[in-house]
Parts: sequence; C-alpha cells; structure tokens
Amino acid sequence: MTASTSRRSVLRLGGAAVAAAVAVPVLGSPASARSHGFDPTPGSDGVGDPLFPTLGNGGYQVVHYDLTFDFIPMTYYFTAIVKIHAKATQDLSAFNLDTDGHTIDSVSVGGRTADWALSAGRSGQELTVTPARPLHDGQAFTVEIRYHGNGKAPRLGLTGWKFGTDGGFASAAQSSRADTFLPCNDTPSDKATWTFHISAPQGYVATANGELLDRTPRADGSTVWHFALRERMATELIGIAVVKGTYLYGTSHRGLPLRHIVPQGQEDKYGPIVARTADHLAWLEAKFGRFPFSVYGLHIYDGYTDALENQTLSLFSTNWFKLNDNGRPGYETTMVHELTHQWFGDSVTPDNWQQAWLNEGPAVYYAGLYGEERGWSVFEDKMKATYEKLDTVRAADGPPGLPKALGGTNIYDGGALVLYALSLQIGQRKFDRVMREWVKRFKDSTYTSEEFIAHTVDVTGDPSLDPFLRDWLFGAMNPPMPGHPDWKAAA
Repeated sequence: MTASTSRRSVLRLGGAAVAAAVAVPVLGSPASARSHGFDPTPGSDGVGDPLFPTLGNGGYQVVHYDLTFDFIPMTYYFTAIVKIHAKATQDLSAFNLDTDGHTIDSVSVGGRTADWALSAGRSGQELTVTPARPLHDGQAFTVEIRYHGNGKAPRLGLTGWKFGTDGGFASAAQSSRADTFLPCNDTPSDKATWTFHISAPQGYVATANGELLDRTPRADGSTVWHFALRERMATELIGIAVVKGTYLYGTSHRGLPLRHIVPQGQEDKYGPIVARTADHLAWLEAKFGRFPFSVYGLHIYDGYTDALENQTLSLFSTNWFKLNDNGRPGYETTMVHELTHQWFGDSVTPDNWQQAWLNEGPAVYYAGLYGEERGWSVFEDKMKATYEKLDTVRAADGPPGLPKALGGTNIYDGGALVLYALSLQIGQRKFDRVMREWVKRFKDSTYTSEEFIAHTVDVTGDPSLDPFLRDWLFGAMNPPMPGHPDWKAAA
C-alpha cells in the first residue's frame, strides 16, 4: 500500500460442474501458528492485535478458503458460498468468524446444519457458529456458509468495496475489510490457500488472486472464472473484481507468467506501462531471489484512488500513470513499491499490524533506490528529510516499531529510515544478505519485529545490532545516524 493517505474437488455452480485441481495443505501445523504473546479465546471478539483488537478469532486455524461469488453489475447484488477448511487448535463447542454487511442464509459444519448468531462488534459483526457436534483439539473441519448481499449496502465498519464507472467493483480490503466480502478469520496471523469461482456477465471479466484455471460459460451468457492461489495468503490481500477490463499477458525475463487487467478500450495506453513489470521483477529478483508466487500482474481500475499490494495482483488507480513535472514516469517507483510488497508483506506477512513497518519500510526503501538508479531522485536526501522530522512523528504517532495507528510517516518513510541506518551500520553487502535471507527464511509465513532483530543478529553475527535496532524501532527519539553526525532533528 502506498503512503498517500495444496485435494481435488468438484464445484457445481450455475448448473455446470468444473473440476479444479487445487492443492489444499495437509492439516498440520502451519508456519504461522506460532505464539507471539496473543491469547486468542474462542468466541472472543478478536485475537488481540495491538492496533485492531477486534480482528480475528481464536481456537482454530484456517487452511483453505473456497469462495463462490455471483455478482450482478450495476445493481451490486451478489450471492455467495464460502467453504472454510480449518483445524481446531483446542476443544470447541462454538467458534467465531468476522463478517460485515451480509445476510446469512445457512451455515453447516461437516455437512451438518449448525446454529449461528450475529452480533455487533467494534468494527463489524461477529458470526458465532455452534456445530451440531463439538469439535476436538486437532480436528479438521469444514464450514460452509451461504449468504447474499449488496456491495453498496451499509456496513458497521468501513467497506473494502471500490466501485468504478463501469458498474463493477474491485476489492481493497486492507487492513480489516475482507469481512465485507466473505465471513472469514480476518487477521494477518491466519494465512490460508484459496480458490475462487467468480461470475461475470457478458462484457465483463472477473479477477482474483492466483492463476486462472478455467472459465465456464453459463446459459445466461455469463461466465464463471476459476482461480487458484496455491501459496498462503492473509485475508486482507484478497483481490477479487468484476469489471469491464481486458487481460494483457506476458512473461518476466525468467519466464514467470504475467497477467494484467486494464480498462477496456485503453489497451494501447496501459500496455506499455504494464510491460515495464518484467524489468521491475528482474531488478528486485537480483536483490531478493526468485519471485515468491507463481504469477503476478497489475489491475488498473478507475474505481480505486490509490495503489495496493493485493497478493499476485496489485491494484492501481488510473490516476497514477501520468508523467511528472520533469516528463519522467515517476509512477514506476510506485509499481516497484507494490511489487516489493509481494515479498515483504504478502509472502512474509506481519503477525499483527504493529509490525507494519516491515511491510512499508522495505517498499519505500527499494522504490527509493530504484528511483535513484533511474536518475529521478536522490535517496539520501529523502532519508535526511525523514530524519529531521521523525522525532516529531515519533512523539505524535509512535516510533516505527510501535505505531499508534496505520498509515503514518513513521511506518513508511520512518521504516525505510530504520533500514537505511542499518545499511550504513553494517555495510551494503551485509545488509543485502540480511534482507535476502529474511524473505527466504520466512517465505509463506508470518513475522514480528523481534524476529527481524534476532534474524539480523544471526545473519551478521553481531549482537550489538540488537540494541541498535531496538533504539531505532522503539525509541522516543532518533539515534545518531551512522556516517552522518551532522544530521539533526528539525527545530
């Protein structure tokens, strides 16, 4: 996000059966199932995220989501079915899911009708499900929820729906609005694999995270688009849409499939822009290693006003793609920013939202380096300006590692400043190794700041980096900048 602001199953939908070969992970202990001080209680409102205490639910871990979503453009009505494959992490007589703005039609657990109830939470609704039979610790179970609603209907909290001039929609669910599309365990600490079956009428296309498996035509002229995301994803990175768009295809220099969605009739305008993705991938892969997913692309849409790192399918506003005052394509730094997130934030995901500097810091850092290499900016100047004002930001919004809210300079430029200071302290070669090994070690998993500190000490063999990083991440004031004793906070 920018700072401006794997079992075979057969699904029957619309009278057509489609076989989707999707790998659902074995119901074991996923890498994200580590304890980081949270005490999630089944049935409680939230897992204890420091910034979003009502997000998520305890007592189980989701392994796979299978979402069927039938959307009608212009009216914004939809009907949907979500099947949630999960594992109980303790004995459960009931459990909760996050939802907001949906009419629940039926709920079943293990094929048996389940009792359910809705209650209002601080940021949405809690769906409490009581199975016909209690669940036991370690038991695998499947929840099926049938529901319907309208994308423009009121929500108790903010909405993740974004509407364009085409009468369609795109999802921008970060950080807590996936529950406006489906009942889910809406916390970044519970990642899962996904399959999607999204219907689009004639003249529209559907999008979703992951690879397009198949398209099934229906008698009414609409088409069901089937997607699979075989790598685990946090709910906040969901990227579904039904729009008047055109798919543009390509490959990276290493052969990674690329698919982009651009507005219909504007293929000539946006084709050369999305084609730059191959070079951006090569630039970042030289730093981090191979791209962590099996496909990537951009979705450019007039219904969105910013840029967002939806996993494998970054969402961009049409407003981004203008030359700057010097006639340069400065928007490429934003493309690099969101692409960096595919490693930092999507593959390696925060265990809770107070760790967001390690999403946004690297994205700002490497976008800045890219701009400098292109001759568009001087990264050191940006870091000096950030240093001068960060003390004030620390006092108002919290230090980079302990933000009081999301979206501030402390997380974005401040997070990049922490990485810049680290690079000066240990040298660029060691820094590059720290960052490359980080995304390799925690691929498809979750992290905390404490783990980044321990990782840095481990890779470098330098225990003095523990207090060094703690001062930068958690201190009330900026420490001295290595190599720049003249840098001072602004008066």
